[in-house]
Amino acid sequence: MDEAFRLQPSFRNSFLFTSESVTEGHPDKMADQISDAILDAILAKDPMARVACETLLKTGLALVAGEITCECYVDIPRIVRETIKEIGYTRAKFGFDGDTCAVLTCIEEQSPDIALGVDTSAEAKCKGGAGGDGDVDEAEKIGAGDQGMVFGFACRETPVLMPMPIYLAHKLSRRLAQARKSKEIPYLRPDGKTQVTVEYRDGVPVRVDAIVVSAQHKPDVNMKVLERDIMEKVIKAAIPEGLLDDRTKYFINPTGRFAIGGPQGDTGVTGRKIIVDTYGGYSRHGGGCFSGKDPTKVDRSGSYAARYVAKNIVASGLASKCEIQVAYVIGVARPVSIMVDTFGTGVLPDEEIASLVSELFDLRPGAIIKRFDLRRPIYRRLAAYGHFGREDLDLPWERTDMVDALRRAAGIEDDGLGPKAVKPVEHVGLV
Repeated sequence: MDEAFRLQPSFRNSFLFTSESVTEGHPDKMADQISDAILDAILAKDPMARVACETLLKTGLALVAGEITCECYVDIPRIVRETIKEIGYTRAKFGFDGDTCAVLTCIEEQSPDIALGVDTSAEAKCKGGAGGDGDVDEAEKIGAGDQGMVFGFACRETPVLMPMPIYLAHKLSRRLAQARKSKEIPYLRPDGKTQVTVEYRDGVPVRVDAIVVSAQHKPDVNMKVLERDIMEKVIKAAIPEGLLDDRTKYFINPTGRFAIGGPQGDTGVTGRKIIVDTYGGYSRHGGGCFSGKDPTKVDRSGSYAARYVAKNIVASGLASKCEIQVAYVIGVARPVSIMVDTFGTGVLPDEEIASLVSELFDLRPGAIIKRFDLRRPIYRRLAAYGHFGREDLDLPWERTDMVDALRRAAGIEDDGLGPKAVKPVEHVGLV
């Protein structure tokens, strides 16, 4: 058996963890971007619109379906074509062409049964009758757009408080796309995938054990040239040298050829890369995707808020690792449960931190929408390379503006950290 594929020895305090990323030319990510481009176009004209939009892609075909209720008109076929071309599929020889592909739509309005709960929450109905006209604040009026649970996570492994495997995988995929767009590697095409395996010792990332880069390319490219270029211009440019050693394994286009890609090589569907969108599998996931959904859907807004809470907890020094679960009921504004798990790293017991969260963070959908200003066209930019830990975007849920409030509520003074506390915002990784 090839040494690269042998099972790794199991040590009590040592393990390997792997996360993947994909470029914007991956068919599933194309579908996410199209759905979010349509959402953005609608929100730009009607911020109060209700949108649940999904896209399916296959050779020469883009099918957009969903439920949309709005007071405006947008040219969906035009948006689909422009998005496909911006991604890089501009010629039939690439396997997909935004100018010539068929675009089909199947759109209905949001179900009135769902709208009943979103328009007027159960709490508002109780206070103001069926019309919800009583003394109810704006955040209380909006009910959750669906039932379900969402998770947020943060840890001190990287400067942006994200797990190292997904952080590095995204760096690789972004660098691969950059090398294509700048023509630094001129024979690359839009589709691509990356994967990074990190070795942990005593819970701390210490090295990269394996790297996978699969890059779509022109049919006639020399494989040895491709391997050299990917190694020098992508891997070494994206991964810090201190994380690589003579035991790191590299798999560059491991099948030996990747000329057929995008929707020609694989069907693309909105919502199939939810682990890429979040924490790379390092944290749990509620199961709902983000793309194509307006912010009344708690799959999106609740997940953003949960990340915000977890990141501020870690940034404040209350824990070095934190996972939050928040659960909602359709048509009800207030969460039915909030759970905090600091994996034994918390300065306070997890239940006390959960109480602080309930006291300091308003997790009603209406309050989340207002705090993060979510009724605006910001989503297409998020539909590739992750919704969290983005250093290239000023995302409100990535801010750590609740650190002081958390520390005061927890009774932690700046010069009086207890023995279990960690310094605010310090990360333990090597990047």
